[in-house]
Amino acid sequence: MKKILHKADTRGIADHGWLKSYHSFSFAQYYNPERENFGVLRVLNDDEVSPGMGFGTHGHSNMEIISIPLEGDLEHKDSMGNTAIIRQGDIQAMSAGTGVRHSEKNKSKDQKVKFLQIWIIPNKANVAPKYDQITLTKTSLQNRFQQIVSPDPDDDGVWIHQNAWFHMGEFDNGAQESYTFKENENGLYIFLLEGQCKVAGQSLQRRDGLGVWQTDTLDFSFMEDSKILLMEVPMAN
Repeated sequence: MKKILHKADTRGIADHGWLKSYHSFSFAQYYNPERENFGVLRVLNDDEVSPGMGFGTHGHSNMEIISIPLEGDLEHKDSMGNTAIIRQGDIQAMSAGTGVRHSEKNKSKDQKVKFLQIWIIPNKANVAPKYDQITLTKTSLQNRFQQIVSPDPDDDGVWIHQNAWFHMGEFDNGAQESYTFKENENGLYIFLLEGQCKVAGQSLQRRDGLGVWQTDTLDFSFMEDSKILLMEVPMAN
């Protein structure tokens, strides 16, 4: 087993006033040659947007973009004609492919919005752009890993152009759970959103990240009420 630990307080920070963003990997003005990616996981940004503010219309191509709201209401508009509000419990995926333009705005005039922005390098270039969105039930996350992203349109969660699987779970203090890799050559990037847990001999605190590969199963023990995101991705990009 191999692993790499990214403590929460070692992430890159960008503070633009209206936007505060924590970067687990190199992004924009933050560059760390040892943190360019974890396999095909290219970006993991922990964003907080002020009321009424947002990202103006901008373009992407050949990237799988996943947004996971943690708090508040985020308004999405794109060049495919989609207009949507994504909230806590929603999972959004967009395949940029040949090119797409979109904007994201905090819909509220008095509350912040917090969300994760995740970029995955696709396994197919220049695909037709697409948009996908689901809403999870609270009970689906209770003391289990609920699949939220996969490469199969007929499987649980949103789907993307990559052999990657994401799971989320909300665990009670004292809970234990195991995760079995979908593919042996993949790695798992663990991002502890809230709480405290132990996995692969490592204790994790809120917003810590841990990458693990060259193993097939991991056992998790939760020492507090916790919320966690697992991202299984190919290690070769």
